[in-house]
Amino acid sequence: MCTAATYETKDFYFGRTLDYEFSYGDEITITPRNYCFRFRYAGAVRNHYAIIGIAHIQNNYPLYYDAINEKGLCIAGLNFVGNAHYNEIEKEKVNIASFELIPWILCQCTTVDEARKLLEDVNITGEYFNEKLPPAQLHWIIAGHGKSITVESTNSGLNVYDNPVGILTNNPPFNEQLFYLNNYMSLSTKEPKNNFCSRLNLDIYSRGMGAIGLPGDLSSQSRFVRAAFVKMNSVSGESESDSVSQFFHILGSVEQQKGCCNLGDGKYEVTLYTSCCNADKGIYYYTTYENHQITAINMYHEKLNSSCLVRYPLIRSEQIRMQN
Repeated sequence: MCTAATYETKDFYFGRTLDYEFSYGDEITITPRNYCFRFRYAGAVRNHYAIIGIAHIQNNYPLYYDAINEKGLCIAGLNFVGNAHYNEIEKEKVNIASFELIPWILCQCTTVDEARKLLEDVNITGEYFNEKLPPAQLHWIIAGHGKSITVESTNSGLNVYDNPVGILTNNPPFNEQLFYLNNYMSLSTKEPKNNFCSRLNLDIYSRGMGAIGLPGDLSSQSRFVRAAFVKMNSVSGESESDSVSQFFHILGSVEQQKGCCNLGDGKYEVTLYTSCCNADKGIYYYTTYENHQITAINMYHEKLNSSCLVRYPLIRSEQIRMQN
């Protein structure tokens, strides 16, 4: 499963964990402005905004998991198994295959409002990318400065929700995830008061007791609550290092360690990578399960007017700095 988050200081930051039992061979991928996207039903787009994110490349096509464009718009697709529903072709709609949604939005939109307007005419279809890659069951978070939305294609249609917390995990549907926060309104970053009984002399015996009841398990709903609490109460400086560090700490609150989520047959779900994008500067930061050192790639260090994908394999081996 996965968790996506937003964070804003002087700049806007966006990223996610990707939690799964194996990797498809993911790469940091920069799609320059003149790479030709050929959409199944929406034609070809030969000139567009540049994009950077993590993708699995098939037949020179970037299947993005999460990405930002040069205008600062951000999208991530997260598993939504059992609730995602894609449709047959509808002639009166703009038909976009599920694997095309991220580049289709990022090619042409500069803001969340523009993306929301564009989605009014969209029908998300369930085409296979190829015979070996069926459509993943996903929902999406789209975010930019001061605003986030969640997009879900379900049996009830295409639902677009305001996302006031800037967090997304997996199931249940987003409106239920958000409603569930009502159960945790008593959580606090401050010391608790004795509301249990005025006749009992109850003591505060530890720091952090205001957050007793914050769920700590690995389920998607619990991760949503925990990430929302940590993100909404996060404090950091506005420098790049302060902001990036704090962002990784936010997502560190929901990372999955090998052995804790047993899928059987010797398989375990782990946090394969964690990303943090400075959407204003076009910098993609990441760590992997095996490598905790933050690695960064700046899209503006590449030739963005070219037509060829730029690909960087993830650095997966642990990099330890010896201090003596």
